[in-house]
Amino acid sequence: MMSRQAFLCSLGSLYLSLLFIFLLMDVYARPANNSALKEKPADSKDENEILPPDHLNGVKMEMDGHLNKEFHQEVFLGKEMEEFDEDSEPRKNRKKLTVIFSKVDINNDKKIGAKEMQRWIMEKTGEHFQEAVEENKMHFRAVDPDGDGHVSWDEYKVKFLASKGFNEKEIAEKIRNNEELKIDEETQEVLDNLKDRWYQADNPPPDLLLNEEEFLSFLHPEHSRGMLKFMVKEIIRDLDQDGDKKLTLSEFISLPVGTVENQQAQDIDDDWVKDRRKEFEEVIDANHDGIVTMEELEEYMDPMNEYNALNEAKQMIAVADENQNHHLELEEILKYSEYFTGSKLMDYARNVHEEF
Repeated sequence: MMSRQAFLCSLGSLYLSLLFIFLLMDVYARPANNSALKEKPADSKDENEILPPDHLNGVKMEMDGHLNKEFHQEVFLGKEMEEFDEDSEPRKNRKKLTVIFSKVDINNDKKIGAKEMQRWIMEKTGEHFQEAVEENKMHFRAVDPDGDGHVSWDEYKVKFLASKGFNEKEIAEKIRNNEELKIDEETQEVLDNLKDRWYQADNPPPDLLLNEEEFLSFLHPEHSRGMLKFMVKEIIRDLDQDGDKKLTLSEFISLPVGTVENQQAQDIDDDWVKDRRKEFEEVIDANHDGIVTMEELEEYMDPMNEYNALNEAKQMIAVADENQNHHLELEEILKYSEYFTGSKLMDYARNVHEEF
């Protein structure tokens, strides 16, 4: 008969084996090119200060062409988005959501209409714009150490390569002396793409120097119509398989690069395709002809487009409008809180009236 000590050792070995299998499943379940599931290295702060972010708050699509999974929460909560998370006490989150409801309901009729939601979306998007402006001031100072108000491509290139682990003084000297830089292929490809964006952000007359406003366009293309067009061209270039500079549904929903290893990964990919198909057919393809042009994608991407904001407002209302009156009551928003805040409020019906 097995001793107690041997039994415990056996249990411990079984636990470690199961843990190892679980970790392997978690790794293989991630699509290779799904930005929403990428893990950020803990020491990437300095690099992120000077690299254009892949994720732009309040914009419907990521820089790499993936859908922004947090878009609804970003345009409903604005800066308050950080206050809602799964670990927060549900009662506190209900109270916060009730306060937000009263702010959106400007005519105080206890329900939110499309125009009220449109106004709110534009206001919250404006908050994200202002936040980007403030962050840009700090990031611009990081790449403009001499404080002359302009940054050259070479100055930026030195800072970028330093953030990738290169010796800043050595790189600066090599660039100054026009010496060859020994850079790996992946880093060089990123640099080439950044250089294209740098030149696009350089407003006429071009001087190859970016001031603070131009640097904002470089980091946040949603602030510039010209850069927004450039971002759209980049996305279409990455997704367009036949080179006609338009997107068909099949091109838009093509799976991320990489293969899936198990059923969990297949489920993730199925959801990914489902979301993209719905967005393509119901939102981006404005004239429903099965083709998305650059103009259609640009209108879709423009965060300050009031017509888009109104459409978004109507869609957000439709998600939770259970009584079909084309308005949202507080009870409906609380019930569908996960859609609006990313946080699921438990026992909402039992507690909703406690807030009054």
